[in-house]
Amino acid sequence: MAKRKGGKSKGNVSAGIHSNVSGAIRRDMRNAYLSSGERIINQMKALRQGKRVMVTIPNPNTNETNKPFIRVPAQQAGWKVPGASYAKQGA
Repeated sequence: MAKRKGGKSKGNVSAGIHSNVSGAIRRDMRNAYLSSGERIINQMKALRQGKRVMVTIPNPNTNETNKPFIRVPAQQAGWKVPGASYAKQGA
């Protein structure tokens, strides 16, 4: 005998494999977020919390023409953690 569905659900229940929002709308929303200042604010918040933030920068090695941009950690790209002290040790 098959197991019955639990809870209040009656009839067909979506498996959640298809989106009900069109791809064009999702793509436009993503592009708007990526170009907004909100993204930078979220990245700075994550950096302040000690998380590993990655940023995309132009590739300094111009000989790698197949990789015009590279992803590097924010600290390597020159970002500084707000509120951290950067005094030289042993000076």
